[in-house]
Amino acid sequence: MDNITGKVVVITGASSGLGEASARLLAKEGAKVVLGARRVERIEALAQEITQNGGQALAVETDVTNHQQVQRLVDAAVQQFGRVDVIINNAGLMPQSLLERRKIEDWDRMIDVNIKGVLYGIAAVLPYMQAQKSGHVINVSSVAGHRVGPAGAVYSATKHAVRVISEGLRQEVKPYNIRTTIISPGAVDTELPSSATEPDMQENFKKFYEEFAIPADSFARTVAFAMSQPDDVDINEILFRPTRQQL
Repeated sequence: MDNITGKVVVITGASSGLGEASARLLAKEGAKVVLGARRVERIEALAQEITQNGGQALAVETDVTNHQQVQRLVDAAVQQFGRVDVIINNAGLMPQSLLERRKIEDWDRMIDVNIKGVLYGIAAVLPYMQAQKSGHVINVSSVAGHRVGPAGAVYSATKHAVRVISEGLRQEVKPYNIRTTIISPGAVDTELPSSATEPDMQENFKKFYEEFAIPADSFARTVAFAMSQPDDVDINEILFRPTRQQL
């Protein structure tokens, strides 16, 4: 954890699940966390909790489908703390359904949040990190970014896109000493399954997650592992699942 203390970390999707767990752990380890999410009352409460426990936190209402709001989030981090060391592009949706159901609005939402939201986060931090000649971009993919099943075509496509974008970024930022990490979780206990809009899909997710899901702090520890490496070590990709999860 030696390489976490004092770092300024921007987290999207910080109002629950993976983002919330990461904010708590990193703040405990001495990071200054900047929390972005649409549910502003939740991130304000989390920022207050972290501050009361001796940490440093800032909450900024952010919709990752709006590039100006993502830029405002990152700018606020720099204005408050003087720099940005890490961004965790975590916000995501998983309204899976069979393609034949033609859930076009769900497809659009997944593309806007899962792909464009990551791109907007990268665009917002890159000028700062290039100027600093340091930084760390952590993008959240999924096991679904490595494999696809029925009803998962569009979601898997968005999460595979995150991996492709991240690898392209990795190659481009070598001159600036910027690190990149893709984290692909399996079933982790978050609100993600509730984003499904089809009742049968939501019920299937509920059963699967009740049986297999592990706590969100498993993801937070993975983030901390990647961040805490010496500056000359770049952990590029981590895929993890619950021990009992087969697929």
